[in-house]
Amino acid sequence: MRKALAALVLFSAHLVAQQQADMVGNWQGTLAMGNGQRVLVKVTKDAAAVAYKGTLYLIDGGGRAAVLPVITVHGTNVSFAIPSLGASYDGTLNLDGKTISGNVKMADGSIHALNLDHVTDEAAFAIPQPPKSMPADAKPKFDVVTVKPSDPNRPGKAFTLNGRHVLTINTTVSDLITFAYALHPKQVINGPAWIDEKFDVDGVPDVEGQPSTPQMRLLIQDALATRFGLKFHHDQRELAAFALTVAKGGPKMTVTTDALSAPKNFSFSALGKLRVTNSTMRDFCDGMQGAVMDKPVVDQTGLTDRYDFTLNWTPDESQFAVLGGYKPPAQEDPNAPPSLYTAIQEQLGLKIENTKTKVETFVIDSITRPSAN
Repeated sequence: MRKALAALVLFSAHLVAQQQADMVGNWQGTLAMGNGQRVLVKVTKDAAAVAYKGTLYLIDGGGRAAVLPVITVHGTNVSFAIPSLGASYDGTLNLDGKTISGNVKMADGSIHALNLDHVTDEAAFAIPQPPKSMPADAKPKFDVVTVKPSDPNRPGKAFTLNGRHVLTINTTVSDLITFAYALHPKQVINGPAWIDEKFDVDGVPDVEGQPSTPQMRLLIQDALATRFGLKFHHDQRELAAFALTVAKGGPKMTVTTDALSAPKNFSFSALGKLRVTNSTMRDFCDGMQGAVMDKPVVDQTGLTDRYDFTLNWTPDESQFAVLGGYKPPAQEDPNAPPSLYTAIQEQLGLKIENTKTKVETFVIDSITRPSAN
C-alpha cells in the first residue's frame, strides 16, 4: 500500500511539474565534450503554436547558432534534433521544472552529458557577436593553418567555425576530400593506405570575415594542397550509384522566390524529415549523397531551377551512416511516412533508382602525410 501511495505521489508531482513548467526562456549548461563547451538554448513558442522551438548557441564556438525547428515535450521528457550539427538531445525535466538532465548524441554516435538550467536573461551566457560574413565573391586561402594528428581519446567529429578560425576535429583524409569537393567517399579513387588516419585542422583565412560553407570548402582544398601535397585528376567511371530523374507527371516542387545570393538550406529536423530551400537538383543530390545514401547520387533530371520543398520518409538501415545510422523502432508505426523511394515520387514528382552509370570520380595522383607544424 505504501509503495502504491508513493508511486501515486510521484506521478502527481510529475503532472504538477508538467503543468507548471514553462519551457520558454533561457536554458544553459556545459557540454561535457573536450574541455567543456558552454551552450545556451533560447526556447520560444508562438501564441497559436502547440510545439516549442528554439535556437542553440555554442558560446565557446564564437556564438555559432543552430536552429531547433521543434522541441518536443512529453511528460518530463524533453528532446530535440540539432540538424545543422547532425546531433540530437534527450533529457528529463526535473520535478522543480527548472533543470533538465540529459545527453547530446553526436553524428558519430558518441554521447556527451548536457544538463541545462532555466535562467533569467540577466544570468544567461552572453552570446558573442559573430564576425561579419566574408564577401560572397571572395575565394580565400589560409593565411595560417596547422594540421596535426587527432587525439585518439577525443570523441566526436566536426567541421566547424570558431570566430574566423576554420576547424576540423577527428577528420580523416577521406573526410577532408569529400567535404572539400562535395563527393561521396566511393567517388574517391586511389587513396593511400592511411586514408582513414584522423587529423585536426585549425586555420585562419587570408580574407576578413566568416566564410560560408562553399568558402570553407575552398579553404580545406587549400589545406589539402599545401599541407598534404594533394595532386589529383577527374575521371568518368561506371559505378554503382543512385540516379535522380523526373517521374511521370513532372516535378511537384515549388520554384523558389529567394534571390540567387540568398543562403541555401539542406537540413533535417529528424532523420527522414528534410527541408530544402533555394537549391538546385545538383545541390539536392550532393546533400543526399553526403548525409543519407550509401552510394553517389547523380542528377539526371535536366531541371535547372532552384526549389523549396520538404521531404518526409521512413529511412532504412542503409541510410544515414555518417550520422550514426538509422535504427528502426521496436514496433512498426502504421502511420509512419513511406520509404524514401515512394516519398520522392509522391511528394516531389521525382524518382531515385539504383543503377550503374558514369560518375565523375576524384583520382588521387599523390598525397603525403603532413609534416609537423
